[in-house]
Amino acid sequence: MSIHTPKIDKKVTLTMISKMKGVEPITMVTAYDALFAQLFDGEVEMILVGDSLNMSFLGKEDTLSATMDQMIYHTQAVCNGAKLPLIVLDMPFGSYTNPELAVKNATRCYHETNAQAVKIEGGKERAHIVEALTQNSIAVLGHIGLMPQFLRSDGGYKIRGKDAEDIASLVEDAKALEKAGVFAIVVEGVKKEAAKAITDAVSIPTIGIGAGNVTDGQVLVWSDMFGFFEAFKPKFVKQYMDGAKQIRKGLESYRNEVKGREFPSEDYTY
Repeated sequence: MSIHTPKIDKKVTLTMISKMKGVEPITMVTAYDALFAQLFDGEVEMILVGDSLNMSFLGKEDTLSATMDQMIYHTQAVCNGAKLPLIVLDMPFGSYTNPELAVKNATRCYHETNAQAVKIEGGKERAHIVEALTQNSIAVLGHIGLMPQFLRSDGGYKIRGKDAEDIASLVEDAKALEKAGVFAIVVEGVKKEAAKAITDAVSIPTIGIGAGNVTDGQVLVWSDMFGFFEAFKPKFVKQYMDGAKQIRKGLESYRNEVKGREFPSEDYTY
């Protein structure tokens, strides 16, 4: 049975997110513009300006061609629309290949947007980059498990944590990121047992996507969860409304009324 929770009525901070581990599940969704960010304001603790916009709104096959300019632009829009959630900019592919470049691009994020953190993909092999960012006062959200930016090098989207050896490797990744200073970790596309082991191994929150209900929070892409993105639906996505169907129904009504000269009626005429 679902419960009814009150709206969020104050600005969410990194400290607040940290204190939620093991106490209250964290809610997080993606957003890419001011309009939807405003709708999400006060409803979730965190908003991720995800590089998933490259697929959802640009029609690309993957996230890899998203640029820093794009991410800055969309993060500015989201920050204009949502004032209460903790907003995270998803660092795009190629923007953090070494510590110097990562600091340069993340600093630009802080200069040009009001985002409170950046997200980067990778485990222990990226810990030195995370450390460079956190030592320069840049908050970092980690991301391990299935990592979309590793799509080509991994040979596709592969579920992680299917055996004890891989679970141990993921736990190592999580611990390395925690030591490097991330405030939380997104855990994507892993078996439930692996997600539980990761969550138990670190003292910072884990935010799952396709990782079962054992993490400290959940994140979904908004166009997936509201049924607007129709190219495919991952197994882990629950659709909370059929957005595409409702849009088409509304457009059909509009078209029929215009063709029949029912709209605009006197009620909509000066």
